[in-house]
Amino acid sequence: MDKKKVAVPLVCHGHSRPVVDLFYSPVTPDGFFLISASKDSTPMLRNGETGDWIGTFEGHKGAVWSCSLDTNALRAASGSADFTAKLWDALTGDELHSFEHKHIVRACAFSEDTHFLLTGGVEKVLRIFDLNRPDAPPREVENSPGSIRTVAWLHSDQTILSSCTDNGGVRLWDVRTGKIVHTLETKSPVTSAEVSQDGRYITTADGTTVKFWDANHYGLVKSYNMPCNMESASLEPKFGNKFIAGGEDMWIHMFDFNTGEEIGCNKGHHGPVHCVRFSPGGESYASGSEDGTIRIWQTGPQNLEEPDSFVSGKVKVVVDEVTRKVEGFHVGKDGKTGNKEKALDG
Repeated sequence: MDKKKVAVPLVCHGHSRPVVDLFYSPVTPDGFFLISASKDSTPMLRNGETGDWIGTFEGHKGAVWSCSLDTNALRAASGSADFTAKLWDALTGDELHSFEHKHIVRACAFSEDTHFLLTGGVEKVLRIFDLNRPDAPPREVENSPGSIRTVAWLHSDQTILSSCTDNGGVRLWDVRTGKIVHTLETKSPVTSAEVSQDGRYITTADGTTVKFWDANHYGLVKSYNMPCNMESASLEPKFGNKFIAGGEDMWIHMFDFNTGEEIGCNKGHHGPVHCVRFSPGGESYASGSEDGTIRIWQTGPQNLEEPDSFVSGKVKVVVDEVTRKVEGFHVGKDGKTGNKEKALDG
């Protein structure tokens, strides 16, 4: 990559500790949004297109491991090492409810119909909370073989996907029976699992392998060996012809979906990449890192030596410079939460 002109990302500052999860909302009448989870205990909401900071959700007392937005980007959810999952108003920043757990919450996801919140974590229990009755006890699905790392819904909320921290494979659960109906076998623990926007594929990252599975019949479609341990992978949502992966080498790699050939590689982070996600239209993608920053990259054509298609402005989105804020959003000074008790990393 020496002397090659490569992508210049939008750099989003604001988090004071590693960024460990990212989630894009679908496109809404107000655009699309990006929420980030960090070990600094404060999830942040941004404009998904520009990276502009909108606000910070304040209330957790431990590292936040997972974050999500509902289909309409009206509510946010977060799972934390403080043994809670929290539901937030994404317009005002208000905490709507705190769901108590008995151990660290590592993963959370809204159902497609937005009525339910799914959580999982160190307890090895999947919980389904009815958001129309937030004070009601959740439905509990037990017998996970290990501490839960990722969760997702598929098949119009009829199936739940989960992976574990210490066990290989992805479990597919029937929501009606609470039983495992299939396991996608992997050699290493799956650290990232994403259901494609069209519902056709499940993208998984496990160690040095990225795999694509048929989301309806569960067969293995593609499996590609990676140049290093990859913690996260994401499939381009519009055409499905490329995918990205990020991990321990601090680079964001782009590959051709059909051949597995590496077609691009972007450098900029100063620590391992923990999460990568394509925007809902596929025109850009975001990466979160141990270095505490989020970087938003323009996808551009497959020829990565042409810089003009990438450069969307050498803009560093610094909290102090952001002027587009949602009215009434509760924000600490300079977008940070001030003195909080030290985050529990779990």
